[in-house]
Amino acid sequence: MFSRKTKEIDSQFESITVLEEVKLGGLKQSILIRGENINNPLMLFLHGGPGTAQIGFAPKFQRELEKYFTVVNWDQRGAGLSYSKDLKKEDLTIENMVNDTVELIQHLLTRFNQPKLFLVGHSWGTVLGVKTSQKVPELIYGYIGIGQVVNMREGEKVSFDYTIRKAKDLDNKKAQKELMSKEFNPTDMNFLKVQRKWLTKFGGSFIGVTMYNLVYSTMLFQSEYTMKDWMRYLKAGKFSLDSLWEQIVDVNLIETAPRLETPVYIFAGKHDYQTPFPLAEQYFHTLECPHKELIWFENSGHLLNYEEVEKFNEECIKIKENTLAI
Repeated sequence: MFSRKTKEIDSQFESITVLEEVKLGGLKQSILIRGENINNPLMLFLHGGPGTAQIGFAPKFQRELEKYFTVVNWDQRGAGLSYSKDLKKEDLTIENMVNDTVELIQHLLTRFNQPKLFLVGHSWGTVLGVKTSQKVPELIYGYIGIGQVVNMREGEKVSFDYTIRKAKDLDNKKAQKELMSKEFNPTDMNFLKVQRKWLTKFGGSFIGVTMYNLVYSTMLFQSEYTMKDWMRYLKAGKFSLDSLWEQIVDVNLIETAPRLETPVYIFAGKHDYQTPFPLAEQYFHTLECPHKELIWFENSGHLLNYEEVEKFNEECIKIKENTLAI
């Protein structure tokens, strides 16, 4: 709680447990590397948000993956441990973040003397994941998209319509009043605050985990973030969201990324209306790539890697085994 560290791994192999800073795009950024065997393939997680850095809470959900991968979590520029008060809004652009991602991949592959890695993106991180896969497909074994962003404006409309429909179905007058008082505008943070509040209450964000399980319990029992880090986390999250959101709203991967040269695995929660699963399914069917799979998580919303941890880990391990067996 008061000193930043990560727990050692007891392994018969040469393990790694490192929480450190690397320079990406000329900026100091924090990464957490954990694995039971440094000869295992690398798996890099690109967190969502933007600004929802996950070094502080992800490790407790990834213990099984650490047996099969060298797992890397990265607090992106402006988020979590990589936040700095010296950063300006213009420092956070999608292009800069993609370049950071490529630079980190190259750093990791060189450090571990590996040819490729597995790339996992969640929510906003799927934008980075797809755009990085476009840029350096030769460095990626496979891309896994969780809560896949597709067409942001359309997705926000589907999400809003779902929330209003649920409010009416449940005869929730308060929700109907609050939602109907807001004009649909995905760039308006006041609109989003109200819509996301009711989306969460109606089970369109997550159902298989609570905020206590995900974050609050972690604040007390995990050691990768200190209490001071958690306080900074909130400030960093707002800064990241304010800096990037308007850029993200204009993302339409059906138009800009209709083809990828890497294998693609879309992990979709059947209850996800934050980045609505019907659009992820549409993107899957239209996407051209060497190999693709759509994997459903029946009891999850937008946070399926935390809602159905065992299934998520099993599917990732299966992808690894099938990929490296070729």
